[in-house]
Amino acid sequence: MAEKNNSKNSARDRVKCWLTDMDGVLVHEQKPIPGAAELLDHWRKNGQEYLVLTNNSIFTARDLSARLAASGIAVPEDRIWTSALATATFLKAQAPGGTAFVLGEAGLLTALHEAGFVMTESNPDFVVVGETRNYSFDAMTKAIRFINAGARFISTNPDATGPSADGPLPATGAINALITKASGRVPYIVGKPNPMMFRSALNKIGAHSENTAMIGDRMDTDIVAGMEAGLHTILVKTGIADEREILKYPFRPNEVLGSVADLLPR
Repeated sequence: MAEKNNSKNSARDRVKCWLTDMDGVLVHEQKPIPGAAELLDHWRKNGQEYLVLTNNSIFTARDLSARLAASGIAVPEDRIWTSALATATFLKAQAPGGTAFVLGEAGLLTALHEAGFVMTESNPDFVVVGETRNYSFDAMTKAIRFINAGARFISTNPDATGPSADGPLPATGAINALITKASGRVPYIVGKPNPMMFRSALNKIGAHSENTAMIGDRMDTDIVAGMEAGLHTILVKTGIADEREILKYPFRPNEVLGSVADLLPR
C-alpha cells in the first residue's frame, strides 16, 4: 500500500472519526509530540469524534487527562479509553454484578467498581490482572488458587514490558505468563491487540469501522488490531516502529507517516 495518498479519492478522505494511541503518538516520555495538540484542536473545532486509547490500566481516565494536560495536551477524560475501561465494559456484559479478585491499581479497580463489580477474596467469578508496580507473591498465589478453583482468568493487556527512565520494567504480560505457567490457564486479554478494545471504543463514540481511522506507533498492537477491526490504519514513526520494524510483519498499515503533524490540513 502507498505510504501516503493525498488524492481526493483516498481512503483517508472518508474518515470521520479517529482513534489514536497515546504514548509514542501524542506524547513521548511526558513531552508532547509536535503537531499533537494542534491535531486534537483541529478535530474538536471540526466536530470530529475521537478517543485516545491506551493499554495502560494503572491510571483512571481523569488521571491520564491531568497527566496529558501537564504535557501541554488537552484531552477531556471522556475522550480517553483505557484497557481498564474496556475490560470493565466486557466483564459487565459477561456477568453483570459479578465479583473479581484484582491484581491492579486505581485505574482498573475504579473501572470495575463503576461497572458494578464487587472486589472479593472469596470465590471470585474472575481473576483480573492489570498493570501495577506492586505485585506481591501472596496476591499472585491467591490468583493462581482462585483460577485453579474455577475463576475465569482475564487480563487487561499482553505487554510483557513497559518503559521507564532506567530501562524496561516487567509489565502485565510477564505476570500473565507466571500465572499461566503455574495454573495451566491462559488469560482472555481485552486490550490491544484484541480488536474488542477498538469495538468498545467505537461503541462509546457511536462510530463505525468503515469511516474510522486508528493512529498508532506499534505494528504488533495498534496496527494489527486496527486492521482486524476494519479501520483505516496509520502508523507514525515517533514511537516504537521504524521502517525496519515494519518489514518484520506480513501485514502493512494503510499509511505510514512521520508524525501526527502530517495529518494537519495544509
